[in-house]
Order: sequence, then C-alpha cells, then structure tokens
Amino acid sequence: MVDYGCELVREGGSHSWWGNPAINHRSAVPRHREIPENLVKKICRDLGIPAPGEADEKGEPRDAADSR
Repeated sequence: MVDYGCELVREGGSHSWWGNPAINHRSAVPRHREIPENLVKKICRDLGIPAPGEADEKGEPRDAADSR
C-alpha cells in the first residue's frame, strides 16, 4: 500500500487505519495473519489502489508478494 502512496493513519484496537492522501480516502485494515480476498479487494477499492493480481497503473499484473 505504501508503494501506492498510502500511509498508516492510526492504530485501533484490532485494526490499522490506512489512508490515501491523494484522494482523501481511508480504510480499516484488520490485523490478522490472513485477510479474506474479498476484504482485500474492498480495502484496495476504498483506497483507490489496485488489488493484488490486478493490473497496476502501468498495466502490469501485480502478484501478492508485491503488495506488502
């Protein structure tokens, strides 16, 4: 997420809040070892960034290792 300009806004009880200052959007990200794929897609959509496996702004596919 950092590669796409997102920043950690704050830490909550069981979630971290991330924001994309370019579009002034935020999303809560649960702190779990694994996050369901549908939730990953929602978080990325909320932040205006491509989800793992989707094409980035250059049209190149991203894999899960790139999203750390």
